[in-house]
Formats: sequence, structure tokens, C-alpha cells
Amino acid sequence: MATDLAALKEDLSRRMEGALETLRREFAGLRTGRASPGLLEPVRVEAYGTEMPLTQVGTIGVPEARMLTVQVWDRALVTAVERAIRDSNLGLNPMTDGQIVRVPIPILTAERRTELAKAAGRYAEGAKVAVRAVRRDGNDQIKTVEKKHLIGEDDAKTWTEEVQKLTDGFIKRIDESLADKEREIKQV
Repeated sequence: MATDLAALKEDLSRRMEGALETLRREFAGLRTGRASPGLLEPVRVEAYGTEMPLTQVGTIGVPEARMLTVQVWDRALVTAVERAIRDSNLGLNPMTDGQIVRVPIPILTAERRTELAKAAGRYAEGAKVAVRAVRRDGNDQIKTVEKKHLIGEDDAKTWTEEVQKLTDGFIKRIDESLADKEREIKQV
């Protein structure tokens, strides 16, 4: 637990940056033009009694500009991979061919662009929730330090304001990333 504002801000900033980095990876999965392996990276598969990233159960390939393939390593997981891709809200309709799952990339219609924009919005909201959870944790740490009388009430208020400024900055960056992604979706 930090008893120094700089150390607390550094820790919270690092954790909030992690939420922003996760959002960037999820947005990379919303590639809108050519087929890209990054499109399937956010997909999680129910395998061996737990949820795993798709990349841990198979190899993603791009044989054509509008087609992805997933070479599933364990034949028993082919159906789970197909289901996970279908349920991923990416608007993809996979087809199984032995141990290979073929994923045709649909042409971007106005409806598809709307779906992608909604998915981007969900990812951004998830990142905001993560940032707010880090803020809540930071505020809890401040209250604990204050209750132990390691800082005064005025310092606790100042620290809380600093944590809120940090949070606001990250929320703004998330909103900017979302706006950029929505522009990218509309341009393609």
C-alpha cells in the first residue's frame, strides 16, 4: 500500500494503462478491411473446463483476403472454437472442415458497420469500467492510509482529487480511441 502520492499515482496509472492496452488489442480485433489474424484474438474458447484465448487452442491463418482459418490442435475442441467465433459478436459465420475452421469475412454493409461500431462501444465501456475499478481501489487505499492516520484529511482529499484527474484523463483517452475506431469503421 502506497503512503506516497507519487507512488500511488504511478501504480494506478500503470494499471489504467493496462486497461487501455487491452482496449487497443480488442480494437485491433475489429479490423474492417482485409482479413487479419488480429480479428480473432479477442475470441475466448471454452476448453478443458476453462476459458482460453483462441490463440492457445489453434493457429490462425489468412489464406485469402476475405478468409481466415483456424487450425485447431485438438480435434475435440473444433466445435467449441466454431461456437466461440459465432458467439463473439463479430458477425462471423464459421464453417468446420475437419480440424480446420474456415471463417469467411463478410463484405461490410451498413448493417455490419453498425455492428462493428456497437462492438467497439462495448469494448470501450469495458475499458472504462476497468479504469473506474482501479480508481475505486486507489480511493480505498487512500481511505485506509487516512484511517491509519498516516495522512491528514486535507491530504486525503487532495490525493482523491489527483486520482480523479488521472481517471478523467484515461476516460478521455478511451473516448478518443473509440472515436478514432468509429471513424475507421465508417471509412472502410
